[in-house]
Amino acid sequence: MLSRAARPALRAGAAVSSRAAAPTATFATLREIEGKLKSIRNIEKITKTMKIVASTKLARAQRSMADSRKYGETSNEVFQSAETKPLEGEGKKKLLVVCSSDKGLCGGIHSGLSRYIRRRALEDSNFDIVVIGEKCRSQLSRTNAKDIVLNFSGAGKDIPTFAEAQAIADQIVMLSGAYSDIEIIYNKFINATSYEPTSVAAFSEEAIASSPNFAAFEVDEELLSNLREYALANSLYWALSEGHACEISARRNAMDNASKNAGEMISKYQILFNRTRQAVITGELVEIITGATASADM
Repeated sequence: MLSRAARPALRAGAAVSSRAAAPTATFATLREIEGKLKSIRNIEKITKTMKIVASTKLARAQRSMADSRKYGETSNEVFQSAETKPLEGEGKKKLLVVCSSDKGLCGGIHSGLSRYIRRRALEDSNFDIVVIGEKCRSQLSRTNAKDIVLNFSGAGKDIPTFAEAQAIADQIVMLSGAYSDIEIIYNKFINATSYEPTSVAAFSEEAIASSPNFAAFEVDEELLSNLREYALANSLYWALSEGHACEISARRNAMDNASKNAGEMISKYQILFNRTRQAVITGELVEIITGATASADM
């Protein structure tokens, strides 16, 4: 049995030992919060830098888009005047050329193209697919792998050029399938914050030759293949440039939203860190006062 004089000292010692475990856990929590704050601040720096880079590239991408649009629209006006239409025939497939890129971190711009193709497949699945860019290729390979006949990677690393579009057009022309027509799917630039999947037609050589008003242009039959390939390259150049401008704009918006979200998280974690630190200081003061009181009682 302990004496009555020793019991207060024992109780004080037990109180101090029971509270001693609390600061250890609290200090660990403080270090965790501080680590998260540091990580989020680093992410915020990265997203802000990527936003600045995208903003710098956007003006140049829009100028390239405006130039390529002139080529594509002028080329299409020829076929509109000639009243060119796809050839109808049994067993003939369409060829869909999907213009995406290899880069991500730009919102759902590539997913929108993939969803557009899947909706088309529900209506009519009689088509083959050529995919430009790894993003849409990886998405469509999960649902439409059997329809993909050709894919390109490495395009769109920088502003697209007509030489790139011409090289892609050369490979598409050499495909063995007899297609009724070619349809190029791309993201149409509406403004700096919005875009939508759009298609532009590129006709086969037979469809061009069968146009009702094509004779008015007095084009030699030997040159039809060159005209068809040049028109396809023009349309691809237009689609790639417009899709590139949409991608840069979407990346800037995505990085802006990510920076704002990181700022909100930093504010919340900073408040949590301050409250936790205050709790640690308060706990230490209570221990000091308790220990001093216990020593005085003894």
